[in-house]
Amino acid sequence: MTDLSAFPITRRWAPVHAERLQLYAYPTPNGVKVSIMLEEIGLPYEAHFVDIGQNESKDPAFVSLNPNGRIPAILDPDGPGGQPLALWESGAILVYLAEKTGRFLATNPVDRYETLQWVFFQMAGIGPMFGQFGYFHKHAGREMDDKRPLERYLGETRRLLSVLDARLTGRSWLAGVDAGEYSIADIATLGWVRALDISYEAGDLIGLRNYPHVAAWLQRCLARTAVQRGLQVPERP
Repeated sequence: MTDLSAFPITRRWAPVHAERLQLYAYPTPNGVKVSIMLEEIGLPYEAHFVDIGQNESKDPAFVSLNPNGRIPAILDPDGPGGQPLALWESGAILVYLAEKTGRFLATNPVDRYETLQWVFFQMAGIGPMFGQFGYFHKHAGREMDDKRPLERYLGETRRLLSVLDARLTGRSWLAGVDAGEYSIADIATLGWVRALDISYEAGDLIGLRNYPHVAAWLQRCLARTAVQRGLQVPERP
């Protein structure tokens, strides 16, 4: 039987199926990247709900796996060389799972690096900027009298959507030559674009209708059954 007892996180979130990959997450745009990927590749996993609303990602047991105290994180009992691997940062997890299974990341160098650049574009731009916009529009930041932060992040959100819309003109997916192929670049990005309307309720304010190629791409993503399943993981108590 697989023994994960050396990892303190397993004492706080005890595995029922220790032989499966363990996912520690909350269904945020960052969290669902990994659950969608796991659903797409069909790798057996066990999901643990980490309630960030109750600061559970700051629990010492969680921090023992991810010192940054942010979801998602994974613990793979069958890591490289057959040894357990603990991993955090959603982009790194996507790359790891893609390489582990040979899915959704091209092996030829040109397509591979093209895919990675769009993953990093999401990590460095879309995630932080959309997240800050959400904070100042929907969450605690909306109470601020000074609206300059909101205007700043609204402008940057629109700019980044313009980059995506231009990229998706005449293309089905973000990465790959010609029309491209569905990849971890799409998986990394779709939850954040979806959040603008669903979570932040800002579709009209942003003017999402002005980005038709992004809207069509998002619908293609959401039409995938693995995406729909992954958006619901981990199940809320």
